[in-house]
Amino acid sequence: MATAVAPDTTQTPTPSSSSSSHAGRNVINTLIVDDHDLIRLGLRKLLTNVTDIKIVGEAASGEQAVRMARELNPHVVLMDLKMPGIGGLEATHKLLRANPDIKVIAVTACDEEPFPYRFVRAGAAGYITKNTNLDELVTAIRKVFAGQPYITPEIAQKMALRQVTDAAKSPFAELSERELQVMWMITHGERVQQIADKLCLSSKTVNTYRYRLFEKLKVKNDVELTHLALRYGMLDKDLDSTASES
Repeated sequence: MATAVAPDTTQTPTPSSSSSSHAGRNVINTLIVDDHDLIRLGLRKLLTNVTDIKIVGEAASGEQAVRMARELNPHVVLMDLKMPGIGGLEATHKLLRANPDIKVIAVTACDEEPFPYRFVRAGAAGYITKNTNLDELVTAIRKVFAGQPYITPEIAQKMALRQVTDAAKSPFAELSERELQVMWMITHGERVQQIADKLCLSSKTVNTYRYRLFEKLKVKNDVELTHLALRYGMLDKDLDSTASES
């Protein structure tokens, strides 16, 4: 269930307008998007005492984020990448199509390619990991609000290496964004019809994506797909036992 803090009409400008200020800084209206309650609560608590950052709402899915961004008009969105439904990548596409002024920062456990590259290519202004400390989180928010990109240094290094070498290249790097999305949903145990309903596709189309994944990745079934995704750091390790039981 998404929760929202009703925006103060005297302090909730559009991203292009000036907002009220604290200690000489404009207030940055921020939307938190993550499917885990504890993560949202933790981010809110971390930022509570930062006077120039105001949490205007929380969303538990990409779909809710898109709806709430229309209502709340945040300057910055802190976006998880792996969520049920459309997920962070497609939600970012939708947010930026609706309002190119919004600054999206990935706050995620996914630090392996191709996720950072795909997310930045989708138009995200920043990419940080969930083990980022408060100082770096605040720096990232302030920088993207000011129009500067911010990527956690270790991720920026990996992205730079990606540009100069194809050694040990992940087979997932060749997948389209939709294929990655379907792959993630399959490996999290969602059935074809569930995926079709969430993505507004026919079950036949989802099956086409599924078999295309098997062909591209040279796997025979969902279990092999999950094990391959785990091997390349695409999934959380706690899914390994689930895959083994499938």
